Amino acid sequence: MKAILALEDGSVFEGQAFGSRTTVAGEVCFNTSMTGYQEILTDPSYKGQIVTMTYPLIGNYGVNQQDVESWAPHASGFVIRELSPVVSNWRADYSLGDYLERHGIPGIQGIDTRALTKKLRVRGALSGCLSTEALGVEEVLSRARSWGGMEGRDYVSEVTHKEPFLWDPEDRDSGAFELTQNNTTPDPRSLRKPLPPADVPIVAYDFGMKYNILRRLRQKGFRIQVVPAHTPAREALKHKPRGIFLSNGPGDPAALGGIVREVKELVDHGIPIFGICLGHQILGQALGGRTFKLKFGHRGGNQPVKDLETGRVEITSQNHGFAVDAESLPGDVAVNRINLNDRTVEGLRHKKRPVFCVQYHPEAAPGPHDSTPLFDEFRAMVVRHG
Repeated sequence: MKAILALEDGSVFEGQAFGSRTTVAGEVCFNTSMTGYQEILTDPSYKGQIVTMTYPLIGNYGVNQQDVESWAPHASGFVIRELSPVVSNWRADYSLGDYLERHGIPGIQGIDTRALTKKLRVRGALSGCLSTEALGVEEVLSRARSWGGMEGRDYVSEVTHKEPFLWDPEDRDSGAFELTQNNTTPDPRSLRKPLPPADVPIVAYDFGMKYNILRRLRQKGFRIQVVPAHTPAREALKHKPRGIFLSNGPGDPAALGGIVREVKELVDHGIPIFGICLGHQILGQALGGRTFKLKFGHRGGNQPVKDLETGRVEITSQNHGFAVDAESLPGDVAVNRINLNDRTVEGLRHKKRPVFCVQYHPEAAPGPHDSTPLFDEFRAMVVRHG
């Protein structure tokens, strides 16, 4: 089956369809990760986006039911150079094509993803339309041009869990995966390393949270009450948390004024707060700053970040199209991390309050683990101020 990807600037890429037979519009972006396509597809931060993978061969290890990062895949469409005809991994439950078809997501393969990526780097993020149906080029182009863009969009309301819940109360899903040579194990995929006691209660705001964040927090001894994105500060505090966590999520942070006001109330309350990605951008606004849209964003597992307090450089996993404007921040907020590629803000710390945040993903999945100690830093801050 033929597939068409059209961009708002008139560019058209024709290839072969896989996944679902449908037509979608969204922001076309690219991710430079070599692995982790399953985690990328199920990351709620990709809501409204058609994701292009720069690595040429995708799908060779299939998709399993354990490595998902949320309750469903959220990417609008998927663009790759070549779909592996073979699935070869003992943990796989589906092929990539079958998984996308199950969830109504279209894919296109066989196009020049290098040319597409170069165009996005030069022109910036572009609206696009991906069709795996029998539509003409002009119709697909028209739909690409009529899509409204990411700015001003609140996708958080669409991806957040609608009801509060306690994460993994029976400790079945949070332990780190453990390999074994014991062939008598009934289900070796279920083996997990032991967890410490969950002795520090926190509230985690779900703006589109990746599950590996929750796993990492539990591995550090937190008992995590997850609340929906628009939960008032006073309701969150009724859980008597010793700390507040602000998650990643999709869309334009400037469209979340109501959430920003609630987070500002939490900051003024004096409770320790840690934010990641969209949580970082929301916290930046709550502290008095502004956000802006990047030209083509940071998406991949190889972004270099410098800690200005220690001089240490971390290679980080990132997925965001907006950033905090350093010049807009008040004097009591310190920029303590920067991106070494474009010098944008990667971390903030309040000079007087127990509040800090990072723009990148210390939980990775996929990506390097250089930044995992940030979860230890959060626990130490909570214990110190608790």
